[in-house]
Amino acid sequence: MRLTIPEIRQLYKLVGHDRYDGESVSQLDHALQCATLAEAAHQPDEMIVACLLHDMGHLLSKIGGSEHHEYRSMSYLRSIFSPAVTEPIRLHVQAKRYLCAIDRAYWDGLSPASKQSLAAQGGIFSETAAATFIAQPYASEAIQLRRWDDQAKIIGLVTPDLEHFTHSLQNCA
Repeated sequence: MRLTIPEIRQLYKLVGHDRYDGESVSQLDHALQCATLAEAAHQPDEMIVACLLHDMGHLLSKIGGSEHHEYRSMSYLRSIFSPAVTEPIRLHVQAKRYLCAIDRAYWDGLSPASKQSLAAQGGIFSETAAATFIAQPYASEAIQLRRWDDQAKIIGLVTPDLEHFTHSLQNCA
């Protein structure tokens, strides 16, 4: 399966204005906030794009349904982008489970919706699962994406628009 960059942008325009997974911001606002955080941290285009597209599976679910959003977009994204983009996306839910296992303060800081979704995502990792996760390539990038993901839920935050990130998308395609 393949999507073009214009089709990805169109998907965000069509269904990106729906609320983000029990939070008070839209899917599009969440994606733009997350990508803006990566850009402000002077991350490479691959990380900016991973942040922008990390929840694209939620948008695709509105069209076709899937409870594991981190996997739903993989067939589309892997046809366009390298593992430097797709692997942090694939691993970002596992990164949440990992961070909860190693850092109690991380759990305490999660939003109520994020705590609720954790159970459906498999819960907190065991010590063994945490060790296996962190040994994977792109685990550290997934953890950073996850931290920005958690911060990207601010109502009314002004960010660049979707068109601003087109250059990063094209650089990574």
